[in-house]
Amino acid sequence: MSIIVQKFGGTSVSTPDRRQMVVDKILSTKKEGHSVVVVVSAMGRKGDPYATDTIRNLVIDENPNCSLKNLDLLMSCGEIISAVTLASLLELSSHKVVVMTGAQAGIITDNCFSSAEILSIDENKILSYLEEDYIVVVCGFQGATEKGEITTLGRGGSDTTATALGVALGAEQVEIYTDVDGIMTADPNVVPTAKIIDEINYSEVFQMAEKGAKVIHPRAVEIAQNGNILVKIKNTMSNHPGTSIHYYRKANENLYSSEGPKKLLTAITHKDHIAQVSIIMEDDLQGDSELLSALTEANISIDMINFFINQKIFVIEENQTTRIEKLLDKLHLQYRIEKDCSKVTIIGSRITGIPGVMAKIVHALAKEGIKILQSSDSHSTISCLVKKKDAIKAVNVLHEAFGLNQ
Repeated sequence: MSIIVQKFGGTSVSTPDRRQMVVDKILSTKKEGHSVVVVVSAMGRKGDPYATDTIRNLVIDENPNCSLKNLDLLMSCGEIISAVTLASLLELSSHKVVVMTGAQAGIITDNCFSSAEILSIDENKILSYLEEDYIVVVCGFQGATEKGEITTLGRGGSDTTATALGVALGAEQVEIYTDVDGIMTADPNVVPTAKIIDEINYSEVFQMAEKGAKVIHPRAVEIAQNGNILVKIKNTMSNHPGTSIHYYRKANENLYSSEGPKKLLTAITHKDHIAQVSIIMEDDLQGDSELLSALTEANISIDMINFFINQKIFVIEENQTTRIEKLLDKLHLQYRIEKDCSKVTIIGSRITGIPGVMAKIVHALAKEGIKILQSSDSHSTISCLVKKKDAIKAVNVLHEAFGLNQ
């Protein structure tokens, strides 16, 4: 049995016309001889009547401290509405259709309400329906604890549902449908010359998602990678082949083709609302340990960490600045916080061990008068902290400098 899991996001099911396009995609896949499992998100986005945030605000506006357990039960309704609405259209095609909540689909999670982790999936009920030639429509974003309490999987939860089901069912591939033709070399709203990426590996797309690109949730990528399952990002409103995510290459492999050198980079992304924290400290290992412990206890996540003998520099989300100021004052530390920053990141598994990449970044940005406040790197990324006012120009400059617009 060839199984394909198709996930449709909120914009894909937001209007009658788009829901009909979704039905056409599903029936086309079914006609090709595949068994189909459909995962759906709640309809639309914030402000739309049945969107998750809209449903959540019914309670939060009255009681901001409503229990997360009760909120999860409420928010799970959005996907149920979406799934039943879509299933009713599929029934008009004379196909057998069944709707399943996350719990009914066998998705068992921990009890971390609002951001639950999937512990296991009992795939037998879905498989039994597929064997009877049903189209199975599953409510994304949700599961249940072992005690049967409804949970939600956090932001991007429907992506997580889709890849987790794909792995559990041994699916041929998972198709994630959205309102763009695939993953692009940069945000097209920022870089007009951005191109569709035909293929990308798990590590690269994970880094894109982590560094600010809204393409697929990082947790969903991790699950797909661990299960070694092909994921495709496609457009509900077109027939573009989209972007394939898989183990398609290793770092530094095949740097040259018959047409000349291949591009070192895969994509460039950026993340706004970043603040840089610089702390003046004496050379004291105990003090370093106490600082990090205090940050952990205050639940303050730090990034781009540079520790020197007399200075500690890192970045935080800008909405954490008030909290860290209180903490550092309490510790009687001398510090400076630079707000209104952005992190610009180049991503490419081929950059490992290649000389001159950082030099090219510095030269391209310096030519445009863009100052790098700080940098960090991994085996497949280099991130540069710049002022927010320079971020869009920096992304465009680097996109062109590395030939991604060609």
